[in-house]
Amino acid sequence: MTQNADDTALAAPISAPSGAVGNEQHTAPETGRVPVGRLIGVDLARGLAVFGMYAAHVGPDPSQGGITGHLMELAHGRASALFAFLAGFSIMLMTGRRTPKTGRAGRQAVAKVVIRALVLLVLGTWLTSIGTPVEVILAFYGLYFLLVLPLYRLTAGPLAVIAAASALVLPQILYVVQHALPADGAEGVWAWPADADGIVSLLFTGSYPALTWIPFVIAGMAVARLDLAATVVRTRLALTGVALAVVGHGGSWLALHLVPGALTKLGAGGWGEGDWSGSGWGGGGSAASAWWSDTWGNPDGSTPVGLLVASPHSETTLSILANTGVAIAVLIGCLAAVDAFPRFHRAARPVIAVGSMSLTAYVFHIAGIHFLGIEELPGPALHVLVGFIVAITVFAALWSRHFRRGPLEWVLGKATKPAELVR
Repeated sequence: MTQNADDTALAAPISAPSGAVGNEQHTAPETGRVPVGRLIGVDLARGLAVFGMYAAHVGPDPSQGGITGHLMELAHGRASALFAFLAGFSIMLMTGRRTPKTGRAGRQAVAKVVIRALVLLVLGTWLTSIGTPVEVILAFYGLYFLLVLPLYRLTAGPLAVIAAASALVLPQILYVVQHALPADGAEGVWAWPADADGIVSLLFTGSYPALTWIPFVIAGMAVARLDLAATVVRTRLALTGVALAVVGHGGSWLALHLVPGALTKLGAGGWGEGDWSGSGWGGGGSAASAWWSDTWGNPDGSTPVGLLVASPHSETTLSILANTGVAIAVLIGCLAAVDAFPRFHRAARPVIAVGSMSLTAYVFHIAGIHFLGIEELPGPALHVLVGFIVAITVFAALWSRHFRRGPLEWVLGKATKPAELVR
């Protein structure tokens, strides 16, 4: 049993219910291709992104150190970047992954993406307004959909070029724009609604500003266009992902150590006061870790030296390159693992089920934080994180045995029905 590509919002699930995974395509070794089937590895990557988001929001404070602290540290920023990257993949699944839909089918697909984007904007705004300490990504996510939708007909090459160009240019534009904005923030319609993310926040000043996060989405669109069943394509993508991560993080390390006074200026700043991750733990680490970790804080825009860091929430070119590389590597690793190791595939079914209903999983943890009255993130004990992960995994595994889509994914599917009226 397969699913339609437009069954969800945070994810366009392409896996069958976990109880029905057994009808994968057979290997054709003479062609050098692997059985991509329904690209179930994409749902696995989404499931890992969900767990990473949980770790960033309800996991222990990374500053506690040790193995647990370092694992939590790895999740911060990278999970949300992986979500944004997979957003591009979702757009292509809805509009035609290898070949864009045209004619009436194409217009209906575009209409469905627009409806989903608007629903996410409304849902994300509402979740932000309820006052949890989480910086909710959904409204930003909806805006990403709208901004990149005009590119859905492009092939992988032009998309990759646009993703690279935007990663190189947009962070510098964001730096200039943020300096040009009023010190006391935007006012009037630009800041509406006041208790959530307004237009200026969504574009420039929020936790996931569109200006520097759409490169992830476009990169995901470019990867989705490729023949991911081909071993050579996967190999090249894996190498590309590793290379981008090395260039991003390694380039930042070199820059911070070679540019005179860079580390001194970062160490002297009031970092962490405006931690864009919404965590509240910024500033707990040394500026020397700014090439890979958020624990030191985030650039506050007071010096151009901040553009040299690559910590996940720093909104710099180097951080975008590094996080894109990590996202590509995770996706290819998930695709390869699911296809190559049947036992691993079976063991990973619960995580795959979570990834196939990632909108439900994301909203679940926001609701859980609200109803449990958790007011400071990160910081809860490890058992709180484990509880969240176990709860959503058990729910997703049981639900997927009986239903094709998660509960919120089903509602969203109904919301896009008017798109079928497009002629």
